[in-house]
Amino acid sequence: MRMRMHMHMNRVLQSKASSLRFIMSFDRPRTVVKQILAKPQHEGKGAVVRRAIGRGDLRTLDPFIMLDEFSVSPPAGFPDHPHRGFETVTYVLQGAIEHQDFSGHKGTIHAGDVQWMTAGRGIIHSEMAGGDELCKGLQLWINLSSQDKMMEPKYQEMPSSEIRYGEKEGVTVRVIAGESMGIKSPVYTRTPTIFLDFNLQSGTQYEQSIPETWNAFIYVIQGEGMFGSRKSSANHVLVLSSGDGLVVKNTSPNPLRFILVGGQPLNEPVVQHGPFVMNTQAEIDQAIDDYYQCKNGFELAKTWKSQ
Repeated sequence: MRMRMHMHMNRVLQSKASSLRFIMSFDRPRTVVKQILAKPQHEGKGAVVRRAIGRGDLRTLDPFIMLDEFSVSPPAGFPDHPHRGFETVTYVLQGAIEHQDFSGHKGTIHAGDVQWMTAGRGIIHSEMAGGDELCKGLQLWINLSSQDKMMEPKYQEMPSSEIRYGEKEGVTVRVIAGESMGIKSPVYTRTPTIFLDFNLQSGTQYEQSIPETWNAFIYVIQGEGMFGSRKSSANHVLVLSSGDGLVVKNTSPNPLRFILVGGQPLNEPVVQHGPFVMNTQAEIDQAIDDYYQCKNGFELAKTWKSQ
């Protein structure tokens, strides 16, 4: 009798230890300090976006300037427009986006592909729905430090087949930037960043470490789950507290998909005017003048128009 009771108590303790394992593995687990529903709004030409960052109640989250979940059907999209002072990360979830810029760079970004564009001192480009189907995706704007804002534009592009991923006990992660499950992305992030796309099957949980001094957020793409002690569902952005990691659980019967994004704060002044993000108003005025006068990085705008 005593032996059976002893074995029963061991099973109970092991069960409790297992359920607490994810909570106790971080010294300072992150919690959700702000939850916002990203509501649809019209942008570009016939496009609809859900703006999660870059809105009145979440203007910025250093170093992040904007996050949109976009939805466009041909021939809609984002016609010719400029950028200066930051990077754009375009991650296509469905369909395709046709991209071209004034330096001759062009191509199609398909579902699962990533384009990491450093606008630097200046790019003018277009992003229009490709093919015949609805295109959905995410675009993140990451600020550049003052020393990088006027660098030459660059691209890092990864087709879906080259994005590294990990899988463990019903949890899958695509490592767009940074590291997860021991897998590192080859993407070079001038502003140190992690960008992870998670899928959790029903009944699974996962813990992800995050550098303690970085700002971080979640955007829920599909389903619902527990992020720390906060329950959330699709189309919500969750700003996380400081801490060394996050515990996520899928307690719903359906799959949960979300991105976890974190970045090292620049701690620099931010002055934004539409597609220009600089440190001072004088630099913004200069960017506007350079754009309209086609100089200091915008020279090719004199003769270019997207096809």
